[in-house]
Amino acid sequence: MSPRGKKMALVASACAVAMSFSACGGSSNSSSSPQAGDPNAMIRVFSAEPQSPLIPGDTNEVGGSKPGNLMFSQLVAFDPDGKAVNEVAESIKPNADNTAYTIKIKPGWTFTDGTPVTSRSFTRAWSYVANSANAMKDSSSFATIKGYKELQGAGHKGDEQLEGLKVTDDRTFTVDLNQPDSTFAIKVGYLAYAPLPESFYKDPKGFGEHPVGNGQYKFKSWEHNKSIQVVKNPDYKGQFKPRNGGVEFVVYTSGDSAYADVQAGNLDLVENVPTSASKTFTTDSSVQSYNKPGAVIEKFTIPAGLEHFRTDQEEGRLRRQAISMAIDRESICKKVINGTATPAADFTSPRIPGFTKDLKNEGNVQFNPKKAKELWAKADAISPWPADHKFSFTYNADGDHGPIYKAVANMVKTNLGIDAQDTPIPTFQELRQNAVGRKIQGAFRTGWAPSYPSPEDYLTPNFASVSAEGKGSNDGDYKNPEFDDLLDKAAEASSAKDANALYAQAQGLLLRDLPSIPLHNRNANAVASKQVKSFRISWQNIPVYWQVTK
Repeated sequence: MSPRGKKMALVASACAVAMSFSACGGSSNSSSSPQAGDPNAMIRVFSAEPQSPLIPGDTNEVGGSKPGNLMFSQLVAFDPDGKAVNEVAESIKPNADNTAYTIKIKPGWTFTDGTPVTSRSFTRAWSYVANSANAMKDSSSFATIKGYKELQGAGHKGDEQLEGLKVTDDRTFTVDLNQPDSTFAIKVGYLAYAPLPESFYKDPKGFGEHPVGNGQYKFKSWEHNKSIQVVKNPDYKGQFKPRNGGVEFVVYTSGDSAYADVQAGNLDLVENVPTSASKTFTTDSSVQSYNKPGAVIEKFTIPAGLEHFRTDQEEGRLRRQAISMAIDRESICKKVINGTATPAADFTSPRIPGFTKDLKNEGNVQFNPKKAKELWAKADAISPWPADHKFSFTYNADGDHGPIYKAVANMVKTNLGIDAQDTPIPTFQELRQNAVGRKIQGAFRTGWAPSYPSPEDYLTPNFASVSAEGKGSNDGDYKNPEFDDLLDKAAEASSAKDANALYAQAQGLLLRDLPSIPLHNRNANAVASKQVKSFRISWQNIPVYWQVTK
């Protein structure tokens, strides 16, 4: 293939990932077209307290990303069905083999402090997040940019820049990669790639409490453990202009309380219907309901180096496989959460292009209690399981995960004959702090909502070596060079078909090692109060806040 032809194939590959996803998008029982409503009304929605200050590159969980994605616009945005469109970017042009990109941004974009969004707003922000001295949780998102490795380790001041980023002028910059990356053109839609104003570097801590963005909404207030308010940004230059006056993210520690407030009209939206209402919410006349297949995967992680569970040792792999086979996912989906999820078959979602059930080791996520006992016995023959040892499943109680993990613990206890227990932590914020701090000695709840529609977004952040040790979302610190190599080869692929075949091979390794154990793909289920109009859930299982009116 000629260089020009290969270039076009690579661009088509990246675009196909985004474009094909839109065909899978659902629609709610309310129209997504504009409906009459108060353009200045504040929409009150369910949320969790963010784990960290509201800095884009230090946010990798839903409590912070929901307001973060409203306050910051990236080069690329995704419409409610997952179709990628240029937002701040005027153009993103790759070279022949996707190892370099030239990016031109649109004129007229400003931050909410009135300063302009320039090329440097991106290059300096990306370098800051990538630099290990700044300890940003999304650091590994920039691992394919030239110079990333040089910014890791001790001895950096924090202001060193990525070698692969060069500013041409205020509206143009170039990105040189250390390897081909066919998903880079849509990856830049992830929150970590947001631009930052110059004021950020003067006081990063203060900025995290009072962020200045360039998005649809601007920051108004944050009362910790109570609410975050954002209001419509009159200077927003993008395509998704708000139809309401703002959004208030109200922190709840009980899904039942949030649901009751929607029924009473005191809260406008709740995504993730509590288990107590999962049988009845679609027929509840006091709310509007939504229940369709979604892109979120729920799983639990067992640290890769945990004694008796090491992923690089036969005993550890046998025990992980045994625990996975001891869990009846179908029963949990049908009887515990009443059809609001489907059993997971891999580490992604059926709604993502490239999904396939034809994977090596796929039997390891199927219910097989007899084989589970056999595998556990084989592990005992290598190194006996201590008779007084307890195996815990830790989860956040405020997310209504209790019934699921009680069922999981009971199944493992019954089918393997070990002392398994569910261990609730009061809030999602505390769970994430303990997970990031590597304080949990057992299994702990993890999940993933995609930031861009590609299998790569599920695999690299959660399982690549570069995302371990606090530089991404690989909270179990799983490292497998063979897996990493397959991801690199997929990034170099000249077509989406070839890339997806390599991602499938990579998942075969994950299904053998089980650094995390997939449970189910959560439906996009939600309820809205009767006063809400244009209620819709996006491809990411998140309400389309900017469309909502009331």
